[in-house]
Amino acid sequence: MDTFAWERVKNRAREEASAFAKELLKLYAQRAQTQREPYPQMSLLEKDLADSFVYEETSDQLKAIEDINNDFSKPYPMERLICGDVGFGKTEVALRAAFKVVCQSKQVALLVPTTVLAEQHFNTFVNRLAAFPVKVEVISRFQKPTQQKKILHELKNGIIDIIVGTHRLLQQDVEFKELGLLIIDEEHRFGVKQKEKIKQMKKNIDILMLSATPIPRTLSGALYGLRDLSLIETQPYGRLPIETNISFYDSKLIKNIIEAELSRNGQVFYVYNRVETILNKAAEIKTLLPDIKLDVIHGQMKAQEIEKVMWRFLNREIDVLIATTIIESGIDIPTVNTMIIEDAQNFGLSQLHQLRGRIGREKQKAYCYLLYKDKDINDDAIKRLEAMKNFSELGSGYKIALKDLEIRGAGGILSSKQHGFVRDIGYEMFARLLEEEGHKVRGIPSKQENKHNVHVDIYIDAFIPQDYIEDEDIRILFYRKISNICACEEVDDVRNELKDRFGKIPETVENLFKIAQIKINASKVFVERISEDKKFYYIYFRKDTNFDKIDSIKFITDYNSLVEFNRTDSFCFKLIKSKIYLNFIDYLIQFLKEFIRYIK
Repeated sequence: MDTFAWERVKNRAREEASAFAKELLKLYAQRAQTQREPYPQMSLLEKDLADSFVYEETSDQLKAIEDINNDFSKPYPMERLICGDVGFGKTEVALRAAFKVVCQSKQVALLVPTTVLAEQHFNTFVNRLAAFPVKVEVISRFQKPTQQKKILHELKNGIIDIIVGTHRLLQQDVEFKELGLLIIDEEHRFGVKQKEKIKQMKKNIDILMLSATPIPRTLSGALYGLRDLSLIETQPYGRLPIETNISFYDSKLIKNIIEAELSRNGQVFYVYNRVETILNKAAEIKTLLPDIKLDVIHGQMKAQEIEKVMWRFLNREIDVLIATTIIESGIDIPTVNTMIIEDAQNFGLSQLHQLRGRIGREKQKAYCYLLYKDKDINDDAIKRLEAMKNFSELGSGYKIALKDLEIRGAGGILSSKQHGFVRDIGYEMFARLLEEEGHKVRGIPSKQENKHNVHVDIYIDAFIPQDYIEDEDIRILFYRKISNICACEEVDDVRNELKDRFGKIPETVENLFKIAQIKINASKVFVERISEDKKFYYIYFRKDTNFDKIDSIKFITDYNSLVEFNRTDSFCFKLIKSKIYLNFIDYLIQFLKEFIRYIK
């Protein structure tokens, strides 16, 4: 990192970040300038809907609802991401947002990736809103052309309040009387172009995205502060983590897994994602277990056939369902608590987590088996499988999305590319550059601009011990937090967080905080480097230092016996280590604090 090559890469990344910042600023400035009437506070109808919820809302659900209501109270459109694990109550949050919009005589579109999920959401909305004068419809390939034509006519004339649909909603013949809110469920299944196409339908609509594992581009957008983020991490009462195992493919193992689930009167999902040979796989499983009831489902089947198979599976007429990723979204069958995923190394991390979310929906212990056949799978695939095993507890979706962000890189925020400067210099560095360039474009001074890079080269053990924070990712997170400290008050914030989470802070970690304090105080007095030997601390000023701003005469008078000036370098002086202090680093910190007195 101390080479010219690194500097060149970083400079190119800075240029790219600057271009991003300008484009993003333009996009979000347009959006911020778009006005709409703020929505009123909760109406009596909304209170009635909230009171009719048969479960008790979790604290995170209530916070997400509050966040959305705050967005609605503003005079410009909302763009919020609700990130919550499967079964954690995102649908109820979205439903209440939709009802608020309908109460203002506007329409709501709920975009989902599959027909099965569309039907499930349609039934949920119809049942929850049955007591209210709200017309809900669904449009997908399940409907005949005549039905679709009737639905589109009613949508255009404002008869339909809420429309649930698949990609069918994106076609040109879909018109609304007054669309107020777009909800995108399982947003990781949609591309940027598809979402932008919806936004272009009406620039002042509110956007609400729901996901358990948002794609890196969307998550990075939320983390960069480009859209608002609400997390639902509180797990439902009584739910158990899904035990996840990684194994080399073995037909005997598969036989034992299926027999174990059937012995406790359960059912099994077998994910096999190759349509052309899925019937061969079904025959193979049938040979292993001749007495089981088995069927197949995939996306090339007719809608009526899919519906028929799913109905039979739901009614326990099928023991093992061999399926492609068509089951990835929204299917909720409490009796299915074992999943086998063949060739798991070929799936993305978000996709694996979504698939696993189809099981363990009740209080029964669930098991997911990730099988691979290729012994030479690449490093990224190994990381994905290990992440699935490590993040098996409930509420892991956000952590998995962050891990996916780390493995894949954030990609282009506005373009469809998934590589580039983020991969070259790392997510954290690119995020910092983007923040700095964004501040420059808007003419806002950033705190990073005021923090000059001070090099501290002194003899001290400063690190986070592994036995203090065992998880490597969390250790790295706190290294970053400490390195990003820009003000003395932030030192106490991070120190308190560490103490609350991990107990008494070791001396080596305290030394990290001391180095952070040295850097903060040194940057205030034009110092760019500090080094030491047995007798002296060497204090180097920046080459652009204006010494007219330093009261040199008073400083020399006060520190006559403790300071020696370097005759060969006018930008450096030597501070004699005082024996008054048992710890020389405390002496250095105190000196830098006092030196501020001499700045005019």
